[in-house]
Amino acid sequence: MAKIDRIHIDLGEKSYDVLVGIGALEGLGDALHGLGIRGRIAVVTHPKINLLYGGKVRKSLKKSGYRPLMIEIPAGERYKTLRQIGRIYDHLIENRFERRDALLALGGGVVGDMCGFAAATYLRGIDFVQCPTTVVAQVDASIGGKTGVDHPQGKNLIGAFHQPRLVCSDPTVLKSLPKREYRAGLAEVLKYGVIADEDFFSYLEKNVAKILALDPDAIVHCINRSSAIKAEIVEKDERESGLRKILNYGHTMGHAVETLGGYRRYRHGEGVAIGMACASRLAHRLGLLKKQDLDRQIALIKAFGLPVDLPSFKAADILNVMSRDKKVVDGELYFVLPKKIGAVQTRSVSRMELKGFLASLKSID
Repeated sequence: MAKIDRIHIDLGEKSYDVLVGIGALEGLGDALHGLGIRGRIAVVTHPKINLLYGGKVRKSLKKSGYRPLMIEIPAGERYKTLRQIGRIYDHLIENRFERRDALLALGGGVVGDMCGFAAATYLRGIDFVQCPTTVVAQVDASIGGKTGVDHPQGKNLIGAFHQPRLVCSDPTVLKSLPKREYRAGLAEVLKYGVIADEDFFSYLEKNVAKILALDPDAIVHCINRSSAIKAEIVEKDERESGLRKILNYGHTMGHAVETLGGYRRYRHGEGVAIGMACASRLAHRLGLLKKQDLDRQIALIKAFGLPVDLPSFKAADILNVMSRDKKVVDGELYFVLPKKIGAVQTRSVSRMELKGFLASLKSID
């Protein structure tokens, strides 16, 4: 097994490690045993991922003395519902799972969010582990303890904070992703360069070809640096009361795009890419961001094969969806806006400013 990097997230009694490396899944069972997890483990996944990697996970768990229960749920954001959470509960109750037992998420961000929410609420909280299989999940969704499900009127409106005991990210699994899914995930990688690390952003600019070709060294570096940045932010603000809000860069508009697209038309990362392009254009319009930095972001988003233009939704519909966003405070909608590459700020944007901005987008190439 190749070198496994370990990123520690210091949250006191809720501290845990993020393991990143080629072949990390092979040592999963030993890692869980080392954490003192001794009960049964239910692996929440979806059929395709189970077929591809379920056997490897079961083998590792059985080697360490566990008797894994496999629970399959449908793939896709449109299935991220309370109804599917109920199906997970049914399996746990039927198999008499107890508080010392644990859940393990094997899949992308949807599986991770749902598994985490089930773990947070079953018997008022049991342990869970994240084994993310998409770029979005490895660099973002699996880290930080955000769990939840969607509501027809908005993303992630129902949820809880519940930190995992371990995150195990094996870049090997990314090779099986469809090209569109892989590229969509790179939006979250790009996000970290904009919000916190200009050097990392420059690295991405210089290594687009290697990253798109799934070069092992480039991918491991992207996952490591993205995970480390998120770990630093989560340590300082576990429950998103301040600094952690910058992780929502691109998500305010991005979630509206996903919602209005019925969670089918756009992948999460595609929505975030559009949202980042909109946020940077809005920041430039408000005088916060130089044209040079705006152009760099747009160019890199395009280089990764991601969309940058807002779809032809009605402005009223976009504003209506955003008004239900979690980032609304006292009726004011807050955006994460870049000041330069590597630094952002969170500020309120009035409906009048947004209306003017949305109207201006019609003239953007």
